[in-house]
Amino acid sequence: MRIALFDSGLGGLTVLSEAVKQLPNEDFLFFADTLHVPYGTKTKEQVQRFVRESLDQMLTENIKALVIACNTATSAAAEELRKEYSFPIIGMEPAVKPAVEMNRDTGRRVLVAATPLTLHQSKYAQLVSRVDDHSIVDSLPLPELVSYCEAMQFDEDVLTAYFNEKFAAYPLDDYGTLVLGCTHFPFFKPLLSRILPKHIEIIDGSRGTIRRLRHVLDSKGLLDGQGRGDIRFACSSQDPVYLRKMQQAYDLFHSRESHEDLAVHPANELNVNG
Repeated sequence: MRIALFDSGLGGLTVLSEAVKQLPNEDFLFFADTLHVPYGTKTKEQVQRFVRESLDQMLTENIKALVIACNTATSAAAEELRKEYSFPIIGMEPAVKPAVEMNRDTGRRVLVAATPLTLHQSKYAQLVSRVDDHSIVDSLPLPELVSYCEAMQFDEDVLTAYFNEKFAAYPLDDYGTLVLGCTHFPFFKPLLSRILPKHIEIIDGSRGTIRRLRHVLDSKGLLDGQGRGDIRFACSSQDPVYLRKMQQAYDLFHSRESHEDLAVHPANELNVNG
């Protein structure tokens, strides 16, 4: 049986990478809803419909758990899906709580970057209200960053200009942590680490999400231990070019995790259509 991970596109591969590291003896299905990417600019009702349609396709596989590796889809659909299905469903949320804890006594603020839909959902507002007792959290929508990732656009000059424009209204010396609240965004962490002030720590929710998955599987006796770390890629469009791009993007992120900087590769060097 496989652990399924789901996203609208390539972003959830950052969560898959963490899952493979923490659960090397499991097998995985990664499903991308390429017919409807990106989710972050859609309505809640649209995202709920897209997630259900994608889950119908994933259920043709023998899956034992689902990780919604997308903050937007988690906000829109996770709660309702848990009412309907008996297998574990693990969602994502921006790592606001640890970020607030890291900065509570430093006098610095927290900046959460995510898609517009994630930031406008009541789930996000409730999270911030629950943990931000000193009102130090600010939010920054970065919808274009999903499109850059989907296009495998990692050109440093293009992205530096984009980030400089987006961060211009924020006094960065006041911030201690940047939370990457979309699973696409860790692809850009190397460049962000270079252009942001050195005191700003950049975090995301992947590690905690997979720790939670491992705990739930263990508590339900679902940790297999017999897998080989095999990954099966699938997408709603069944596009073979996109399937190859998923494999390439996954390999690139693993290389980044091994200290290879994605941002030095212009998009035209990545051969995404090969």
